Amino acid sequence: MITIVVVDDQDLVRLGLRTLIDSEDDLDCVGEAADGLAAVTVTQRTRPDVVLMDIRMPGIDGIEATRRITADPALANTKIIVLTTFEHDQYVFDALRHGASGFLLKDTKPAELLLAIRSVVQGGALMSPSVTRKVIREFVTASPRPLRPHPDLDTLTGREREIVVLAAEGLSNDEIAERLVISPATARTHVSRAMLKLGARDRAQLVVFAYQSGLAD
Repeated sequence: MITIVVVDDQDLVRLGLRTLIDSEDDLDCVGEAADGLAAVTVTQRTRPDVVLMDIRMPGIDGIEATRRITADPALANTKIIVLTTFEHDQYVFDALRHGASGFLLKDTKPAELLLAIRSVVQGGALMSPSVTRKVIREFVTASPRPLRPHPDLDTLTGREREIVVLAAEGLSNDEIAERLVISPATARTHVSRAMLKLGARDRAQLVVFAYQSGLAD
């Protein structure tokens, strides 16, 4: 059973998400919150597998709530999916940098949301590659930051660097394998080794490191 906490300041949004989640045999909504502080509290109490986190909320926002949750060692196995509206939320990159495992647009179809929840629990991240490329590039361009190369970047092999760049473009393991003419298992192994060397919490953070280090643009 995959346990989930829903965080949004709109009652109808939380009700809709809870109803959708609880309609699935393998998913269970174990809590909800209407603001960032409550999100941290309920997550610490229930220790869910996944938090669906809104960004724009009263009190502390979803980014700060994400930072506090991912900084808690007791919540190391909790994954956070940020819910965002592309036209208005300008903090997706910061949310990923602070430990979110991915994000979804709020107009995502229900079936895609359910798939995303299951995917992130299995170690996936940044569930929509095409949207990922568009959003991250938009925010990096709009709010440029000085490059901060990862201190362990030199530990990556040439192949691992190449694969990190492709992951930053939003390619899945299967797509990386096809691009480099290698097996999906080999692509997955290289991604895992790169994550381990760079201390990346998950694939999303690996992508953030790639942008911060100047490997992707």
